[in-house]
Amino acid sequence: MTSLTIAHNRVRARTALASVATALAVLLPAAPASAQQKFITIGTGGVTGVYYAAGGAICRLMNKDRAKHGIRCSVESTGGSVFNINTIRAGELDFGVAQSDWQYHAAKGTKVFEKDGAFKELRSVFSVHPEPFTVLVRKEAGVSKFEDLKGKRFNVGNPGSGTRASMEELLSAMGWKLSDFSLASELKADEHGAALCDNKIDGFFYGVGHPSANIQDPITTCGAKLVPLTGPAVDKLVAGAPYYAKVNIPGGLYAGNPNPTPTYGVLATFVTSSKVPEATVYELVKAVFDNFDDFKKLHPAFANLDPKEMVKNGNSAPMHPGAIKFYKEKGWL
Repeated sequence: MTSLTIAHNRVRARTALASVATALAVLLPAAPASAQQKFITIGTGGVTGVYYAAGGAICRLMNKDRAKHGIRCSVESTGGSVFNINTIRAGELDFGVAQSDWQYHAAKGTKVFEKDGAFKELRSVFSVHPEPFTVLVRKEAGVSKFEDLKGKRFNVGNPGSGTRASMEELLSAMGWKLSDFSLASELKADEHGAALCDNKIDGFFYGVGHPSANIQDPITTCGAKLVPLTGPAVDKLVAGAPYYAKVNIPGGLYAGNPNPTPTYGVLATFVTSSKVPEATVYELVKAVFDNFDDFKKLHPAFANLDPKEMVKNGNSAPMHPGAIKFYKEKGWL
C-alpha cells in the first residue's frame, strides 16, 4: 500500500469519526432537553370564537417563559365545551375552555354527562369572560323575538358544543322540539355566519364573549341583527340554576345594533384534571396573572376581567391545588 493510499485512508477515517462525533453532538444534548420538556395542550372551540383566542393567549404567555419552566403549550381547535371536558376525562387534553354550566354538570354527572357519571377528577383553574347566549338573524327573516323562529331554518349548534347543549335546555324549557324548526342545522360556529349570509339558514344560537368576529362578520357582510332572549322560559332557567344570569349584550358594539340586547348567559371557564401535575397548573396560572395586563389586551372580551372575580365565579368543580397555591400567594383565597 503506498504512503499516499495510507494518508488518504487516514483522512477518510478522520472524516468518518468527525461525522459520528458531529452526529452525537447533535443527538446527545437533545436527550436531556427532551426529557425535561413537557408538552401541554389546551382544547378550545372554533377558530373564530373567543375560546380559541383565550387558549392562544394563555399559550403565548406560557411559552414566553418556556426556557425557565420547560413546558411547551399548544392550542387545539375543537368542538367546544362538552368535547373538551370529555377529552380531558379521556386523558387526551390537559386543559380546556368550557361554559360554566357544563363544568357544573360534568362535576355533578347531570344532563349530557349522566351516562358517564360525575367526572370526579375535573378541576377548575379560573373563570374567564361572560358569555351571553346570542341569537343572530337575517334582516329579511322577519324575526324580532326568539318565538318568531318557529318554522324557520335555524342553526342549533354542533353536537359536542356547550352551545348545542344549552340550546336543547332552552328548547326544553320552552316546550319546543328541534322539529319545531323547518330545518335544525348542526353547523359549527365557524360555519354559521357564512350560512346566514348565503341564505341557507334564517338564524343561529351561539354562546360567545363579545365583541366577537363570529358575530361581527355576518352583521357587516349581510346586515344580520341581534334578537333578545327573554320570557318565561328564560326566567325559569335563570331562577333554577346557579350558573345562569341575565345579561345584556352592550349596545353600539356592532353596526346597526345601537341598543343593549337583553339575554342570559354563563361564564367561560378554564378546567383541567387532578391528574395534571401541581407544578404545571401553577406555572400556567402564574403565566396568566403575572402578565395580566398583556392577557387582557389579547382579546376585547377580556378588557374588564378582574382576577379576584375569576377565582371566585363560575367554578363548580374543586379548584386544582396548583391554582390554589398561586392564589394563596397572591392573597386571593
